[in-house]
Amino acid sequence: MKRFIAEDSFWELFPDASIGIVVAHGMQSADQVSDEDAKALRQALAQANAAADQHLTSNTISQNQVVAVWRDAYQRFKTKKGARCSVENLLKRVLKGNPVGSITPSVDLYNTISLKYALPVGGEDIEAMQGDIRLGITEGGDAFRALGEDEDAPTLEGELCYRDDAGAICRCWNWRDGQRTALTDESQKAFLIIESVDPARAADLQAAVDEMAHLAEQHLGATIFAKHIITREDPSLVIDE
Repeated sequence: MKRFIAEDSFWELFPDASIGIVVAHGMQSADQVSDEDAKALRQALAQANAAADQHLTSNTISQNQVVAVWRDAYQRFKTKKGARCSVENLLKRVLKGNPVGSITPSVDLYNTISLKYALPVGGEDIEAMQGDIRLGITEGGDAFRALGEDEDAPTLEGELCYRDDAGAICRCWNWRDGQRTALTDESQKAFLIIESVDPARAADLQAAVDEMAHLAEQHLGATIFAKHIITREDPSLVIDE
């Protein structure tokens, strides 16, 4: 059995945060997804790029509320210089007129949700994880190699990260995913996560979780093993048996 656990060190920093989890089992590989379903996800992504404009009231990325809350959050723990919340990077592309393009059906799915709701979204391969996945402050030195990189970049002391028994999974909370547990074209069990630090956006978080689960079922042939909102009062969830 594998679980997701948000540790006490996380809640001490972000007592009002909420984390939406969708666990999708039996997800079709990229070559199994029908042309019709892949096209539907590409269309959803294009629509989400357009919808993201509603969250951008300023041409200065940091002055938009959906980004400002994360700039503030990143001041509360140790980060690698220049690290930014994943949703800021997506919204910056929209702001510059460079929409987020299609990658694979599973990645298109979570980028669609991230853009539409202006919330950071990530995805990991459950079968690549070793033991439970935990979110908390680390002592540093966790093994990590970022997607697209050729060299290791271990975590820093005092950094907030997702990690399992083998090392870090995503650094600086939701900044960079690692190669080891990243979703691939062949991934069948996905751990999909949506984060919110703004209690006023609880309804948006719930809507994002519901839509992501629906799209995974409808277009990736997945069975939803779990769908849940993690809070300080309810900080863990079984993600695989």
